[in-house]
Amino acid sequence: MLTVPPDELVEITGCVQAAAQLRELHRQGFWRARRLAMSGKVVLERAHYEAVCAGQTVPGKRRAEPEAKLRSQREAA
Repeated sequence: MLTVPPDELVEITGCVQAAAQLRELHRQGFWRARRLAMSGKVVLERAHYEAVCAGQTVPGKRRAEPEAKLRSQREAA
């Protein structure tokens, strides 16, 4: 199977709602997890799941959590 099935996503995340699943997957480091535009279902590729679980690093990997955006002093005033 190319993707992790929905029942396994519930086991991995402890969440049933797609938005909560995606948030939890990203928190756990599965940064390639995404939601399908048409159905809203969460998709996690099996190969990515196994690589993250094995502790393999990916060059140029983006962060699971976005960096804080700082406002300039002009915007703050």
